[in-house]
Amino acid sequence: MIRPATTADVAALTRIWEESVRAAYDFLAEGDIDIYRPYLLAGLMDGEVWVAEKDSAPAGFCVLAGQNTLAMLFVDPAQQRHGVGRALIAHARALKGPLIVEVNEQVTGNVLFYEKCGFSVTGRSQTDAAGNPYPIIYMAQ
Repeated sequence: MIRPATTADVAALTRIWEESVRAAYDFLAEGDIDIYRPYLLAGLMDGEVWVAEKDSAPAGFCVLAGQNTLAMLFVDPAQQRHGVGRALIAHARALKGPLIVEVNEQVTGNVLFYEKCGFSVTGRSQTDAAGNPYPIIYMAQ
């Protein structure tokens, strides 16, 4: 089931984000995670947040921003490869139409996952939006 997030979900979504980042963003130090946490919280407060539940518990979430931007997509590492991410993308597309997304190139499998979900590469940047040396791939459906 996919449903709108509530303020009661913030702790669970933060946990999913932290566990996902620790599992996939091996190039980040623990201090970097602390630096990025405010960006997560701002996204949760400012974006349109959808939660995928499995067994009545959050299994993943996405944040939509603007007209059609998939600003965040995180799935609990224990729930990955079970269709949670694909379901969230399908839900987002049903709401917003074709989506755009910025993908961290250094996360193994990131680009391939989005390509399997119908996205194509449209550009690249050597740095993220904050100017950090984390290459970003721009993709669109």
